[in-house]
Amino acid sequence: VQLQASGGGLVQAGGSLRLSCAVSGLTFGNSAIAWFRQAPGKERTFVARISPAGGLTIYADSLKGRFTISRDNAKNAVYLQMNDLKPEDTAMYYCAAGPPALATAAASSYEYWGQGTQVTVSS
Repeated sequence: VQLQASGGGLVQAGGSLRLSCAVSGLTFGNSAIAWFRQAPGKERTFVARISPAGGLTIYADSLKGRFTISRDNAKNAVYLQMNDLKPEDTAMYYCAAGPPALATAAASSYEYWGQGTQVTVSS
């Protein structure tokens, strides 16, 4: 199983980025996919999750309205659109595959992880 996160970079505050997660080696249409992030010296935290068919999404409360998760099951890909970025959004962003029926924000529930993509927001 491989999850390849990409799309990170350096952006000014107020800007936007779109992260992508390419997934292979599992039945993509049966897997929920989530994004987490980890800032230097801090714990990994939940960002968003999307159900296998894409009909159910959940977000960290603090990110609602700025971040949008979506998926394209024909391309085995999940996306995270991030708008109005703030310096506090600076972190390594990871995608993870988890159980289809459990809408969870707990990192321990996700079995497969990508390598991460760095997002840096300058003020």
